[in-house]
Amino acid sequence: MGNWDPRLPVTSSEEPAWTLEAEECYKDALRAMLDARIPFVVGGAFAVHRHTGVWRSTKDLDLFLVASKIPEAFAQLERAGFTTSIEDPVWLAKARRGRYFVDLITGVGNASLVVDETWISRGLPEVVLGIPCMVLPPEEVLVTKTFVAFRERFDGADVVHLIKACGARMDWNRVLLLMGEHWQLLYWSLVLFAYVYPARTDAVPDSVWLVLTERFAERVRRPDEDAPFRGSLVDPRMFAIDVEEWGERNLYEEFCASHPCLLRYKNSTGSKE
Repeated sequence: MGNWDPRLPVTSSEEPAWTLEAEECYKDALRAMLDARIPFVVGGAFAVHRHTGVWRSTKDLDLFLVASKIPEAFAQLERAGFTTSIEDPVWLAKARRGRYFVDLITGVGNASLVVDETWISRGLPEVVLGIPCMVLPPEEVLVTKTFVAFRERFDGADVVHLIKACGARMDWNRVLLLMGEHWQLLYWSLVLFAYVYPARTDAVPDSVWLVLTERFAERVRRPDEDAPFRGSLVDPRMFAIDVEEWGERNLYEEFCASHPCLLRYKNSTGSKE
């Protein structure tokens, strides 16, 4: 094997050996949210395992909820001994206890998509660390991970495993609806899947391949000369030169400035937005 960074997770079919501190942190967060009847679904590593059977170690628990529920979630988690903060008003709040934390996610990091009530109502039953709750459906997991393509983090393997495990029964109309104008990222993910699993391309319906391939071919043949640069939506730091030195539009900043539900909570025990 190569010289892998030992800090990075490695996938396996075996559940990670959670430390007692981590397990109690995650359980207490789930209980606090459930006891308060705050609607949420579990995402991240636990949802990926639910849909694919793949485990990887994680230092956090991802909970998806609508932005308007963040103040209530903060109040309940603070009562359970967590310190809370808004990390990014576009999409991310955190609740920390000791070395471990819970991510409260209300959208995707590039400000192009927000969690709404349908994400919660479509949740699927699961038992997480012995606690019955709901997890994010595979369609929403796929979409959120399609947008994670940074230099230091790329969720392509999760996307590939989701397609392999769930593609044949996935609601692709839902996926296409959520991806919207960012459908090229979905097409890119499907091409990656076809590269990784060339014998399993039938996991994706022919109609999906056909629609996206024809759409892509049409865009290549007839490019829109007024279409804006979108590199900042993929990785604002790696495409900073395009914006700051070459004069391209910064769609990430524009999306953030017009975001419909920025996180704000005056009484958080961490940073305030």
